[in-house]
Amino acid sequence: MTQKQSVVIIGGGPAGLTAAWELVKDGGSENYDVTVLEATREFGGISRTVKHDGNRMDIGGHRFFSKDERIMDWWKEVLPLQGAPSYDDKKLHREHDMEPGGPDPEVEDKVMLKRHRVSRIYWNHHFFDYPISLSANTLKAMGPKLTLVAGFSYLKSMVHKLPEDNLENFYINRFGRKLYSMFFEGYTEKLWGRHPSQISADWGSQRVKGLSIMGVLKNAVQKLLPKKRSNDEVETSLIEEFWYPKYGPGQLWETVESNCEAAGVKVITDANVVEIRQADGKIASVVYEDSEGNRTEMHADDFISSMPVKDLVNAVDASDKPAPKDMTEIANGLPYRDFVTVGLLVKHLRLKNTTDIPTLGNPPIVPDCWIYVQDPGYKVGRLQIFNNWSPYLVKNVDDTVWIGLEYFCEEGDSFWNMSDEEATKFAIQELTRMQVINGPQDVLDSHRERVKKAYPAYFDTYDRMPELIEYLDSFGNLYCVGRNGQHRYNNMDHSMATAIEAVGNIKNGKTSKKNVWSVNTDKSYHEQK
Repeated sequence: MTQKQSVVIIGGGPAGLTAAWELVKDGGSENYDVTVLEATREFGGISRTVKHDGNRMDIGGHRFFSKDERIMDWWKEVLPLQGAPSYDDKKLHREHDMEPGGPDPEVEDKVMLKRHRVSRIYWNHHFFDYPISLSANTLKAMGPKLTLVAGFSYLKSMVHKLPEDNLENFYINRFGRKLYSMFFEGYTEKLWGRHPSQISADWGSQRVKGLSIMGVLKNAVQKLLPKKRSNDEVETSLIEEFWYPKYGPGQLWETVESNCEAAGVKVITDANVVEIRQADGKIASVVYEDSEGNRTEMHADDFISSMPVKDLVNAVDASDKPAPKDMTEIANGLPYRDFVTVGLLVKHLRLKNTTDIPTLGNPPIVPDCWIYVQDPGYKVGRLQIFNNWSPYLVKNVDDTVWIGLEYFCEEGDSFWNMSDEEATKFAIQELTRMQVINGPQDVLDSHRERVKKAYPAYFDTYDRMPELIEYLDSFGNLYCVGRNGQHRYNNMDHSMATAIEAVGNIKNGKTSKKNVWSVNTDKSYHEQK
């Protein structure tokens, strides 16, 4: 019998669990001995679902949509698409294409729902389209004077292009200085804690690919025409339907984890990797520590890491063969934004549903999944209305509204260090001031969740990442995958694709890691299949 190839995977988030499943599915466990080390006791990373008193919170909001068919098929195999309407669609007579023979979400739990996406911007007590567009609604909310100023400013930006050496210029070139100052400048600073002029344009080109006023206008015009388009022809940020697990993204990753274990993967939780040891120019072993401080060393042939690059390099540095000083300098200079989400269960919203989309609630709630708060007068960055993601996230979906307020901050800053009571009080005050709720008397329950290293940021030593990549790739048997593993603001599908590429390399004995690092750098990847 041939010796199995051993693979240690660091991290049980989307990238780590995708890698594990790719190695063992279809009888792969006969060839690979796979271990997943997860630092916490939960799976899914920031794609997990937090359960609180019968209500569920999605950390950060996860639309299951990809231009990569491999990923769409992958998700569908884990949780089959619904074959019958969900509770709210049934009650509101909303239409979705059903999958013939698919599970009924009212009866079965392992099911992927098809959902309508509505996201809007809340600015100065008005709703605007998200992403911002020159629709009749926008013009009405802005008023004639502001519209003229924004229009001329946009025309100027079409003629006079600025060098795209920072995020500010990137946005001005696409939207004009006036719309930039209204909707992007303050929000970006809220999100990153830095002015857009200090942030690399890379971030914009990755998150707003192909999105411009011309793109948005074209999309608006096409919507008025009777021709039916496929999703392929719409910019990613404008997609109007997405898939979503019945009980949130964490349900998908918990299912993947149990599938992995059933197929022979060894999963160890409470296993924080603190040391990475090398021999003969390769990674030889990792040392992990549990919450009690007990340390265990694990040897393997290959290592797939989705842990933050900063922590990875420091774990190499903690071994008997420290990392080169310039590499630890780059790694320790890599910035992150941390994230706090406050869930509030409220009786009803003050916001009226003025759209023609039917919703649950009495009176009916607004139809948004996300509301972007691009108004600089508030600290909250986005509101999630969990009722609209899936009716099954909310215990009493007809009579209560379960809202998540998303705050961007730094681990250890004054907002991060607030007590649960202080953070909740702050969130209630903001919602009241925004006229989303009447006041504290409307709040029935709350829960606060803090998330470290939620967003890898594109400033400080980020511009030296190519040097760090070259160093990490010099270990032939180490593969860096996922959002934090590559310090790249990947969507979930991109994180999964990096893992699929890495596993392909291990299976085919490929030495170059270029395919792993190039996921989501190619502009066309985002915009067209």
